[in-house]
Amino acid sequence: MKGLKAYQQVNTQTSITDADPHKLIQLLYNGALERINMAKARMQAKDFEGKGKLIGKAIEIIGGLRGFLDFEKGGELAARLEGLYDYMERTLLEASAKNDMAKLDEVADLLRSIKDGWDGIREEAVSKSAQVG
Repeated sequence: MKGLKAYQQVNTQTSITDADPHKLIQLLYNGALERINMAKARMQAKDFEGKGKLIGKAIEIIGGLRGFLDFEKGGELAARLEGLYDYMERTLLEASAKNDMAKLDEVADLLRSIKDGWDGIREEAVSKSAQVG
């Protein structure tokens, strides 16, 4: 479970042991957004080492999100998300290399859009997992 491992490395206060799969994905999105915002602050402070570490964590988390994709059930949507996650990882690397704040903002905006959609299906996702269990 690469996604779970990525989240465990996020070091957040929220307990993941009782998190359902939908909540875990929400936590990953939050963790990636937090790391990007923190990287922006480090970039502004000219702490380039700190910025690099935070962007690296964000990339790890996005990789964890990619690991949760189910191509069998998700079909075209999963394939599109994989492409988008790949684009975000490459854009974050470029942002780090060029100290490009706009690239960080671009990835944060993309993550927020996906997260908003994910948050919107919470009730449906939780009721489906309750029916399965």
